[in-house]
Amino acid sequence: DSCKVMYPLVGENLPALGEMIAGLSIKDKIPQIEVAIGDRDVVLAFRVLEPPTDADKQRMREFGRQHNLSICLQPKGPDTIVPLNGEPEVVPSYALAEQGVTFNFRPTMFTQVNYDINQKMVSRALAALELTKDDRVLDLFCGLGNFTLPLATLAGQVVGVEGDLPLVKHARENARLNQLDNVEFHVADLSKDVKELPWCKQKFSKVLLDPSRAGAAEVLHNFKHWQPERIVYVSCNPSTLARDAGILVNELGYKLVKAGVMDMFPQTAHVESIALFVKK
Repeated sequence: DSCKVMYPLVGENLPALGEMIAGLSIKDKIPQIEVAIGDRDVVLAFRVLEPPTDADKQRMREFGRQHNLSICLQPKGPDTIVPLNGEPEVVPSYALAEQGVTFNFRPTMFTQVNYDINQKMVSRALAALELTKDDRVLDLFCGLGNFTLPLATLAGQVVGVEGDLPLVKHARENARLNQLDNVEFHVADLSKDVKELPWCKQKFSKVLLDPSRAGAAEVLHNFKHWQPERIVYVSCNPSTLARDAGILVNELGYKLVKAGVMDMFPQTAHVESIALFVKK
């Protein structure tokens, strides 16, 4: 009747959520519900294959009020998300207190699922890089800037690269809101050859990368040009981390100094890994 792993406001109200959906005329046209959790707001984004009726909207609205949840509808792709019935849009946010930065995001955007572990992960990554104001740092697969903005509080200059344009737009806005002017963001598909892009031709003393489960095999070959002193690799897939570690160690002249895992996904078989490589 409940899910102990989920955020309590949602996990403890799953029976009520199921009962509410069962009473909708479009109950068979809701293939998924996305949960977005901020420090102050919890948003349920309903993927709807056909528009809800006015009665459906009223039922959903009342459920949200009863359980202190904001309700959004997503008729098509992630960018089509809208508040229920034209109500003011709720913009969730989360803060990394140790670094003093705050992130706004839209409910369908990728954020780390476990905020407590995320704070520890960011702090551990920054400590491993041993940053100074002389460093120019590259953050690959940067998303909203979850690592980029904390990096910018310690390094001289930071460049974040991400393939998703809406995420990059939000990262730039978050940098502005946090008054960080030593960071820039670029859009690039890092599964492709990027060596001719202007940012790729720059030099970086340190690199952080946090790729998807597919890993970062394509972009690793650019490390021959960058020659960073230290690399922190964050991974949600141990097999591609092992593959890419082999490239860094056997082909690019790095040494694996330390590695560890974090229980980002409690009660599942999945872990988040973090590894530090230094130039031999």
